[in-house]
Amino acid sequence: MSMSNPLDAIWNSLPVPAVVLDAQDLIVEINPAAEGFFNLSQRAVQGEPLWDRLMVDAPLEKSFQRARRNATPLFVNDVDVGTGDRAPLQCNLKFAPIAGHPEMMVLLIAPRELAGRMTQTQTVKSAAKSAIGMAEMLAHEIKNPLAGITGAAQLLSMGLGPKDLELTDLIVAETRRIVKLLEQVEQFGNLKSLEKNEVNIHDVLDRVRRSAQVGFGAHMKIVEDYDPSLPAVQGDGDQLLQVMLNLVKNASEAASATGGTIRLRTYYEHSFRLRRSDGEGKSLPLQVEIWDDGPGLPDDIRADIFDPFVSGRENGTGLGLALASKIISDHDGWISVDSVPGKTVFRISLPVMPPERADKGDL
Repeated sequence: MSMSNPLDAIWNSLPVPAVVLDAQDLIVEINPAAEGFFNLSQRAVQGEPLWDRLMVDAPLEKSFQRARRNATPLFVNDVDVGTGDRAPLQCNLKFAPIAGHPEMMVLLIAPRELAGRMTQTQTVKSAAKSAIGMAEMLAHEIKNPLAGITGAAQLLSMGLGPKDLELTDLIVAETRRIVKLLEQVEQFGNLKSLEKNEVNIHDVLDRVRRSAQVGFGAHMKIVEDYDPSLPAVQGDGDQLLQVMLNLVKNASEAASATGGTIRLRTYYEHSFRLRRSDGEGKSLPLQVEIWDDGPGLPDDIRADIFDPFVSGRENGTGLGLALASKIISDHDGWISVDSVPGKTVFRISLPVMPPERADKGDL
């Protein structure tokens, strides 16, 4: 399809994936947003049948053929759409004939999951503060008497027999567990200010992989699927390392004793923008995904998994993911999760280093 320059600019600026089809439903052209959605270039999909690249969980054939025959638009709402390379997303689809070219159609894909996350609010920060604000204020004061209790129990244990030692050991273990929880609570308020530098995200992931393989993830198979051409992230390397370690550790702990597979994936999606409550858009093109083949998140907590004190594990504190979400939010980024049994994907979207500042490395 031939376009003049002004139309090219409009086409390239569309914030939703768009596909032009010929009379045989072959892909003629896709816009940059669609390249991000398919994770493929226009050259890679040009001339291919649309339905080889797009899987829709709905009976569309009759309605689509009728719309083609009558040259009328077709709107299909709330259907699961997959590409074979990502978990299905719930989308709204809009087919429409192209004026002056009745044999051709344009398809607009509006992922509802993306639309929901495009409205940036301060939910993460306000939820964390409201849920743990008082605990943060009291954490230091509570830790002091707990240290005294631990010391007293250890002194008592010096003159006790084996049976009574079980009780003092229990006191020490439980007080230490509470101290650890309080230290996590304090982290929400005590995180150092971000030191944003040029960060190679693959260096961060390599450190995570090495730590996992010699420790908590020794029973897991870790697969790397990286885009080597990714630019640097603008961020704090230490805090990003903390987030990635937490996600990989969670995946390892969710697996069975015989292990499982964790996939670390990076790619560039230049169409992804986060829209804030003030209307300003922020480009977050650098994507990091951490996949695992574990049992998935429980249905009753999936929507609230990033809230403080929500945990899918027995004896879990429910602070790890809330803290990860806060760190990514402080980076002006976004974290989301898709989870079904056998496939859980945490996706982190981050800004890249501005060219004028990409002069010094952090990692």
